[in-house]
Amino acid sequence: MVKIQVNKLHTLTGHNDCIYALAEAPDPRYFFTGSGDGMVVLWDLEDPKDGKLIAKVNHSVYALEVDRNRNQLIIGHNFEGIHVIDLLDQKELWSLNITNQSIFDIKVAGNNIFVGTGDGMVIIIDTQTRAVKKHLKISEKSVRVLAINPAGTKIAAGLSDHSIKIFDLNSLEPIHNLSSHTNSVFALAFDPNNSILISGGRDASLKIWDTVDYELKQTIIAHLYAINYLAFREDGRYFVTCSMDKSIKVWDAESYKLLKVIDKARYAGHGTSINKVAWSRYNQNIISISDDRKISIWNLEF
Repeated sequence: MVKIQVNKLHTLTGHNDCIYALAEAPDPRYFFTGSGDGMVVLWDLEDPKDGKLIAKVNHSVYALEVDRNRNQLIIGHNFEGIHVIDLLDQKELWSLNITNQSIFDIKVAGNNIFVGTGDGMVIIIDTQTRAVKKHLKISEKSVRVLAINPAGTKIAAGLSDHSIKIFDLNSLEPIHNLSSHTNSVFALAFDPNNSILISGGRDASLKIWDTVDYELKQTIIAHLYAINYLAFREDGRYFVTCSMDKSIKVWDAESYKLLKVIDKARYAGHGTSINKVAWSRYNQNIISISDDRKISIWNLEF
């Protein structure tokens, strides 16, 4: 059994509302957070005490995505659209008004930006023409999370209609419709090393899907309440989940065994729902954000 020592390195404050969005910068020493106060803040893992305000929008920010190839940050501005920030001079390059709905997730693939919205739409934007290419209506319920497979050939969408829909990334033709969750799907990630997709959601369960034939391999009752997000470590050996039950859990990616629980009682964790987690490529620390308006940085020694 793997033994894990947990050290809480930092608690960062500055947002005036629940923190919903988290994204690693192209240089993984830095990361961004976005919150209900409309603020998008840049943080430095080497000197994390004071964040730098990058953008301020009128409505809450649920989604952030970094385009590493273009060195740009894409901000999902609820009930309006997207803002694209040049990270070299930290100025807005362009924006596009695309929706009157919540924007729950954004992913970049090639020249396309995929935006998942509250009305069951995936809006595809061309970064070169800076215009909408396509509206893909995939449900009557919200598109909550998007994930692109390591080969860059497929995109998966987790929905509030309890399903996961898989599309060909180039043709945008539907390939599979996965149904096993009994409530909204909030968390999705492809295993970087194996032909596996892991999903989690409001039913507090993790589902392990084989991506060769998209058969369900395993169901794990993983948390007490909704699983809000999951993220793999860069080497793919472990993944981490976070939940409305205020806990972070560390899992073995081969056996799907629970290795560690990080919570308020044991490690002075978050006091309310944990909305996102990221496993830093810079120093392998875990970054977590919460409704408690705080960012925590965790060091795990295996």
